[in-house]
Amino acid sequence: MLLGGFRGLLSAQQMTTQAPPSASTVTLQASTLPDDPDTRSFPDARPVTKTLATDLVSIESAGPQTYKAGVYTLDRDVVILYRDRRVQADHIEYDSNAGEITATGHLLVTIGENKERIAASHGVYNLKTSAGRFYDVSGSVDMGHLQPVRPAVYSNDSPFLFTGRLVVKTGPHEFDVYDGTVTSCQFDKPDWVLTAAHFSVDAQQARAHNSTFRLLNVPILFLPYVTRPVDSGHRESGFLIPTLGYSKQRGVYTGEQFYVVLNRSADLTVGAEYYSAIGFSQVATLRYRGPNLDSLTMHYSGVLDRRAAPLNHQGEEVVVIGRYDKSEATRAAMSIDYLSSYIYREAFSDNFNQAVTSDIVSTAYVSHHTHGMEFAGLADRYQGIKLIAQGNLPQQQINIFHAPTLSLSTVDHLVPHTGNALSPGLEVSLESTAAGLKRSQPNFVTSGIVERFDLRPEVTYPIFAGDWKILPAITARETLYTRSRVPAIQGQAIRESRDGLVRSDFEFALGVKAPVLTRTFRPSSLTRLIGTELRHTIAPELTYRLGTGVSNFARVLRFDATDVASNTNEAEYGVTQHIYRRASRRVTAAGLPCRTAEVATGSGLNTDTSADAAALPPTSKGCPSEELISWRFTQKYFFDRTFGSAIVNNRRNIFETTLNLSGVAFLTEPREISPLISRLRVRTSAHTDIEWDFDLDTGARKFTSSNVFIDLHQGPAFAALSYARLDAPGRFYTQNPTPTPGSAAGVTSSVSDFNQLRVLLGYGSPVKPGLSIAANTGLDLKNLYGATSLGATNTTVYPRLLQYATVQASYNWNCCGFDVEYRKFELGSVRNDGTVRFSFTLANIGTAGNLRRAERLF
Repeated sequence: MLLGGFRGLLSAQQMTTQAPPSASTVTLQASTLPDDPDTRSFPDARPVTKTLATDLVSIESAGPQTYKAGVYTLDRDVVILYRDRRVQADHIEYDSNAGEITATGHLLVTIGENKERIAASHGVYNLKTSAGRFYDVSGSVDMGHLQPVRPAVYSNDSPFLFTGRLVVKTGPHEFDVYDGTVTSCQFDKPDWVLTAAHFSVDAQQARAHNSTFRLLNVPILFLPYVTRPVDSGHRESGFLIPTLGYSKQRGVYTGEQFYVVLNRSADLTVGAEYYSAIGFSQVATLRYRGPNLDSLTMHYSGVLDRRAAPLNHQGEEVVVIGRYDKSEATRAAMSIDYLSSYIYREAFSDNFNQAVTSDIVSTAYVSHHTHGMEFAGLADRYQGIKLIAQGNLPQQQINIFHAPTLSLSTVDHLVPHTGNALSPGLEVSLESTAAGLKRSQPNFVTSGIVERFDLRPEVTYPIFAGDWKILPAITARETLYTRSRVPAIQGQAIRESRDGLVRSDFEFALGVKAPVLTRTFRPSSLTRLIGTELRHTIAPELTYRLGTGVSNFARVLRFDATDVASNTNEAEYGVTQHIYRRASRRVTAAGLPCRTAEVATGSGLNTDTSADAAALPPTSKGCPSEELISWRFTQKYFFDRTFGSAIVNNRRNIFETTLNLSGVAFLTEPREISPLISRLRVRTSAHTDIEWDFDLDTGARKFTSSNVFIDLHQGPAFAALSYARLDAPGRFYTQNPTPTPGSAAGVTSSVSDFNQLRVLLGYGSPVKPGLSIAANTGLDLKNLYGATSLGATNTTVYPRLLQYATVQASYNWNCCGFDVEYRKFELGSVRNDGTVRFSFTLANIGTAGNLRRAERLF
């Protein structure tokens, strides 16, 4: 029988629309249901959502059908369809007025809205309200569509599966399971189940009291109360799963955290860990996510170390990161880092890069831009460790404050009526700052706040002559300081003078970009190997700079890059080469020919104007291209070898012009030629990335820096290598010490010399079934061959080659996974520690353990 479902086949009878039934109308009397589980009082299936508007119903059955007073009695393979709901059973009594179904024998209810499936021996179900009561149930529900996209975690195709002696459904997303189990495993042989007398599931979360977690049918953990969010819009306060682990240096440790929901946009996590060999550590994180990109994160961590000195590494750190966009033109942001002790972070940070970083920077700023101008206010604090505490020697550090800095900068503004056929006209820009500054370091502290006012207008006149681009620029700069520096003399430290200082600078620059040289290599015996065309471009550049007027460089106090402006007379020359690859010009992704001019749009490539190219019909985007190789060389020639007598022999000199060329210092004496700067990048395929950056000092005949990066990945396998070599004047130096034999009179200069290698190898991913394994390590190659003999004790000390190492393995079954990691740090006497971490993952549910996802190698 069909009720309005297929009008073209049978005449339809449309059900009448009725008002929502009262509570007494939908109450299911226990006496009308067979085989009640026991005498316990279970709740009735009462609808908790609004009743749906009446729609057409389709009824099918293989057996006889009877109708009396709005009630249909149906037998044998009965199927009732209503919207996205399907009810199937051996025998059904359907009250068409109330929309209520009483079914027995192989009852199966499926609901498409949330992919819900309920299989039961018998039960009662209301089509309109989606409320029901079912017995001897096995079912599933997929509420993943209620959740946003989350970071990748291990999951499978199984939905949320459950069994129960009784299931009471009270709405489209709400139901209660009594005397049942839940899992994400297939029911034939589930790896894990959670059993409880009562599970409650709604559109926001699933929860249970006094439940037992069973792994391979073995009870593992009793949980007095457990919840799992179903809808990400709902969060609930509560205790997180405890952590347990072991560390060679810290001992056995255990910890717990409590999660607090403050409101829909903010939450707080607080917790503590106890280390048997050290004491307590504490942590707290406040998170806020507002509209658009507004956000605030505050993180506190600290350790109460009960050990005596020098083993006591007690300390704390506070990190605050936030952003607020008042409008598209006005923004405020901050990144604040307070660290009480560098040794604390070196001893307890789980991130190697952070553990060995000696710089701490805090910055807060607000900016507003309008009509090509930006107004900004900035305050920051730089804290750099110069000498860590050793024995009775205290820690020494440098602190620099900007408190605050106000700035006005503009983009280039075109001066009207100054253009011609070769140039759009004069362009004017401005940079100006007013700053309050303070610096403190061993043996030197500025008295109070030093004011600095800097004004730098610039006029440019771009010229375009064919493919030639010429950019002359004139800059005048005036900088006022309320304090100055007394240049140090032998045997004395730097001293501050209360006398003000005015620094005037006039700069002229001329930049020239020649036409890009281009050649396209047609398919040949070489290019056929890769099946593509190759295009090689060469772009030379030349810039001349003249800066004069800075005659008092040695008297300027140092706070930032503004204070290292000097006289210069130099030429910078360089060339950038690119090799592009594209599909054969006659074989495109669409199977159509295309023009060479469409390759690498916006890359500066010349149009191919050859006859055969012109003969090709124009097409839409169809010539795929990619950059294979990019290689840039640049170098500077200094006509003024002393930079206006600013060079100080036998010590590291840093000027604005050298900072603009390279981050590696190279000036220790007057010189004419800078190191050769090379930046090479190679990407032969989507699976390979190679980069080699080096600074080659042709005068000293050595690489002052050489950095190699290699990244390879093919399917689940991946590998990475980074090599870093630095041999340059040291970052820190002692000025004017007592002369020692063999050193320059009155000056010694340290050298930054390190040679490090990092390797990463792995196979798999955290979401891959089966085995995944990865390992990485950091090596100090300077200590590869070195050894020191202590004659007094007749012993040999071998330096440590290893800095850190991590080995991680995971295995994911059908519906759960286990990860284990061993992490090793060797950071001198402060830290020689090995830690074991682990995590256990339930597919589609969550992860427990002390191995955080952000710390995984894959």
